[in-house]
Order: sequence, then structure tokens, then C-alpha cells
Amino acid sequence: MMKPHTQGALLAGLACFLVGGSFTVNSVLGDYPYATGQALRYGGAALLLLPLLGRGGLAPLRRLALRQWLRLALLAAVGMAGFNFAVLAAERTAEPAVPGVFVGCAPVLVAVLGPLLAGRRPTRAVLAGAVLVALGALVVQGMGRTDLAGVIYSVLALLGETGFALIAVPLVAPLGPKLLSSAACGLAALESMAAGLVHGGTGVLQLPDAGEALALGWQTVVVTVIGFVCWYSGIQRIGAERATLFSGLIPVSAALTAPLVGTGGYGLPQAAGSLLVGVGVAIGSGIVAGQRRTSSAVMATCPQTRPTPQPTPPPSRSTARS
Repeated sequence: MMKPHTQGALLAGLACFLVGGSFTVNSVLGDYPYATGQALRYGGAALLLLPLLGRGGLAPLRRLALRQWLRLALLAAVGMAGFNFAVLAAERTAEPAVPGVFVGCAPVLVAVLGPLLAGRRPTRAVLAGAVLVALGALVVQGMGRTDLAGVIYSVLALLGETGFALIAVPLVAPLGPKLLSSAACGLAALESMAAGLVHGGTGVLQLPDAGEALALGWQTVVVTVIGFVCWYSGIQRIGAERATLFSGLIPVSAALTAPLVGTGGYGLPQAAGSLLVGVGVAIGSGIVAGQRRTSSAVMATCPQTRPTPQPTPPPSRSTARS
């Protein structure tokens, strides 16, 4: 039977790979109203997730305190609707590589902030892996040209990606990955449509054409329904710090899929950067050290996932984890 640590790594990796592919799909939606597209995407995902919850699957929502509802609304605003808006806004005055490089630094922020928020010291192996992942993302995409506005929006995209992991951590245990994804998507749909109506009026209410509908369908079913459930399932098993390491796969996936639609190529720099990302993930996630236990971060944030203690030999100097 596959161990929780391995399951979490595979789920987080799959989620980030799917998100990276969606960057290529975004090129089809350049002329479609942003708010409407996000509302359709997240609203559709919320509805598709409802049958997966089973009978009484919404009951945990009734037990949420006000502060938890506020956290859920913040997750939807910052990590979902806000993140996508920041990326789009950045790409108006900057090359797409610029927000991609900033978002690639999310593992470093999460590796530092995650433990500090939980009252722990950052783990050296995770931090070292996060730095390698960020460097790999930079090599894969290059820096690109930008202006001050592009940098500001790229920083906001980085904060959104960081919030997508850290804001959700206290909600994973009471809601579970499926209900958390469904509830957050429902709120993100409402927030996106409200922002669109305030900013653009009823002009944002337009139907997508065939190509746009296909792209939105892919983002709804594959990236949001499957991707979000896999992402929060990964966090549930290995913790936010280690799960966010796999966000380095986002630019790798984008680089791999870009040639399929003629929006980029995959050459030696992309291959070298992908290798750096892989090494960083391996070091930070514990694969190199032969990690067999669920991380202490998971035990701190999701105590119900603690495995039965297993006897392990004392770590050597080369494999010790702080």
C-alpha cells in the first residue's frame, strides 16, 4: 500500500502539472472578460464537486465559526480570483515569464512562513529544496522584460500563490479537500462576478465562443476540480511547505505544453531548469533522504493524519533533517 507521504507528493505534483498546462490554455481566453470567465470556471467547478461530497457532505460548513468563513472568503479572494487577476494584469505590461519567475519563488516563502506561523523553525532541507526549485523556475522561463506595474502585479501573484497554500492550512482538517475546494470555488465565483459587475457593468455578461468554451471547460474540470482536490489532498498528507515545492512544476509544465499550440519552445535551458526543479523537489520533499514518515508539518496542521509510529534508525550527518 502506498504510504501517505508518497501519495501526497504524487497528488501535489499532479495538481501543479495541471495548473502549468492551464497557462497555455489561457492564451485562448485573452479577449474574454476576465471576471465572467473566472465566475463560470469556479461556479462550474463548485457544482461538479457537490455530487462527490456524498450525503451530508455539506454538514461541516454549518459547524464553521465566523473566523473560518472569513478565512475561506480570503482564500477565494487572494489565492484564486486575486491570483489569476494579478497574473493577467502583469502580462499586460510584462512578458509572461516575469510573473512566472515571481510565482516560482512561492516555495521559498512558504518554506519560511509556514513553519513560523505554526510556531516552528523552518526545515533546512525544505528551504534548500525551495531555493533550488525557485532557481529552476527562473532558468526554465528566463526573466523577460517588464516595467514597474508588471513587477508590482507579479509580486501580488506571488502573494496569491503563497496564500493559496497557507491560508487554506487550518481549513483542510475541518472540511477535507473536496468540500474545501467546492466551498472556495463557490465563493470565488461570487467574488469574481461581483468584481466584474462593479468594474464593467453588465457588459461582462457575454457567452463564450466555441474555443473559449472549450478552454473554460478544461480549466473547470481538469485544472480546478481535479487539480484543487489533488492539491489540498497533498497538503493534507505532506504539509504546505513540501506540497508547495511542487509548484516548481508549473513553469516546467507550461514550457512542455507551449510548443503544442505554437506559443513557445522547449530547449536546453528549459531542460536544465526542469532538472534543477526536480533536484529541489527531491531534496525538499525527503525523497533523497529516504523519507518514510509524514512530515512534522503535517502533524502540526493535520493531526488526524498522523501515522502509527515506526522505528527508524538514527539519521546520518548527510541525511539529517532539522
